[in-house]
Amino acid sequence: MWLSRRDREDPRGEGAAEVGTVTLGGDPAGVSLAGERRNVTVFGPGGYQWRPSVGQSVLVIKAGADGEELCIGGCRSDGQAGLAPGEIFLSGGGEQGAGIYLRNDGSVELTGKVLFNGVVVSQPEQEEDGT
Repeated sequence: MWLSRRDREDPRGEGAAEVGTVTLGGDPAGVSLAGERRNVTVFGPGGYQWRPSVGQSVLVIKAGADGEELCIGGCRSDGQAGLAPGEIFLSGGGEQGAGIYLRNDGSVELTGKVLFNGVVVSQPEQEEDGT
């Protein structure tokens, strides 16, 4: 009996999840844990798709009977969006990317160029130097 119990225990003592750093962006992605792991599947909530960027800190979940199947379940929040508890910010990459804020006061704030069915509704003012 002790042999069967020993076989089920994880001799490495690793947890079911780890925080890693993306080394190859996209889906599948590459992640650095104790060593680099490639072809790691990316997951997100239903209807939501994203691709991690190189250098992002991500949550890597170990699935399968022996934890041999790795998947990325999300990325670490950088805390830069200025959110109050309960608010949501969806961003489209970097400082120049688009963003949607869902605020507790019932407002929706959009940043970046806004299109409706491909027609520009609003876009940021350009600086005098054209940027």
